[in-house]
Amino acid sequence: MRKRILLFSVLGLSILSTNGVTAQTSTVYPRTTAVPFLRIAADARSSGMGDMGLATTPDANSGFWNLAKSTFSENKTGIGFTYAPWLRALGLNDVYLATLGFNTKLNDGRSAIGAGIRYFSLGNIQFTDANGNNLNQFTPREMAFDFGYAIKLSDRLSLGVALRYINSNLASGTFGGVTYKAGNAIAGDISLYYDGVTEQNGGGFAWGIALSNLGSKMGYTNDNQNKDYLPANFGAGFRYTYVIDEANKIHLGLEVNKLMVPAPPSDSGDTTTNINAMAEYRSQSVISSWGKSFSDGGGFVKSLQFSLGAEYSYADQFFARLGYFGESEIEGNRKYFTAGVGIKYNVMDFNFSYLIPSGSGVTQSPLANTLRFGISFNLEPEETK
Repeated sequence: MRKRILLFSVLGLSILSTNGVTAQTSTVYPRTTAVPFLRIAADARSSGMGDMGLATTPDANSGFWNLAKSTFSENKTGIGFTYAPWLRALGLNDVYLATLGFNTKLNDGRSAIGAGIRYFSLGNIQFTDANGNNLNQFTPREMAFDFGYAIKLSDRLSLGVALRYINSNLASGTFGGVTYKAGNAIAGDISLYYDGVTEQNGGGFAWGIALSNLGSKMGYTNDNQNKDYLPANFGAGFRYTYVIDEANKIHLGLEVNKLMVPAPPSDSGDTTTNINAMAEYRSQSVISSWGKSFSDGGGFVKSLQFSLGAEYSYADQFFARLGYFGESEIEGNRKYFTAGVGIKYNVMDFNFSYLIPSGSGVTQSPLANTLRFGISFNLEPEETK
């Protein structure tokens, strides 16, 4: 049960209060949101490159990152499935994320549609009262369904838009006079992708920009004042492809993400002041909260997350990947290296990624040893021009 409580703390689930986290030298208050599973890397290929996917080459999972990429896919249709056991370092064996992505080109290939499903299971939890007496068991789960459309604005630039329905069922029943229910929300994505890769040798630059999870707040009770923000995010990334020879290529990428959620108020030491500050924090409109997120907390630079990634390919059939993800202490202090491999066989891609352990004991990341597996089907490849 203690491990389950830790799981909820790690995920920052919104049915719990927002509390400060004591660091080594100061008390920090990281931004927390509802449905943080939407920020977990959705496929094994991207997670092998430090959780980056805004400007990587298009594939079946493009819609989870930047749907605009799908119009530049080398295949008419892509279908991808990924399975990721989650938080195994905490001894949890029934927590996992499963995703299913799909996209297909329309007409002459200048437009495409995409869809995706994310399912996050938090395992079975035994609820207890304040005295430790068993109440009931529950299996929390969250899911999101996406559908979108992308169109080329020019031969190099594409625009993508998507809608997302989110359902988060974390608890049910009445506890302490409060009735809990599943949370529901609608959100949307807007993305751009520029493909500057030359047709002569397949080398060059590409970049991607995306505004993700722009939508309503989410509540888990009938109290309309007690709602939490979705993990709205602004991301920008680029990729450079260097062609060594006809068989060997290297893709290098950098991605920067900014969580567009206001920082929670710090502890003033006075209960009344804290209650008023939290009420004001929760009462902000969604649009105003996006703007405030760029100037509050520890400053703009410290609120950024960085991903560095590299992918080596041989004959477009064998792939090796490395990556690094980092963020500041005030935003959660996640820092880790990743590695991955991929194999293309006929119309199928097999991808594996691994989150390399760092630290030891209490300093080791609860994400250590995370392993993802993905399989994709690439149908109707385009003819080489």
